[in-house]
Amino acid sequence: MKISARNALKGTVKSITPGAVNAEVVIEVAPGLEVTSIITKASADNLGLVVGSEAYAVVKASNVMLAVE
Repeated sequence: MKISARNALKGTVKSITPGAVNAEVVIEVAPGLEVTSIITKASADNLGLVVGSEAYAVVKASNVMLAVE
């Protein structure tokens, strides 16, 4: 896989919660560190995502904002 995004986090699919149109996919990228994505159910099916499979969480953004209280 080649991609222009600088942030591609390899992990394991921990859970998939399908809805009528979208699916919530949780990828564990390190022990105790998870990334959650909402994608279309069709995309989840087309990617062949199943719990336990490897996947990449790809972040493509020009800005990442930080905040503190």
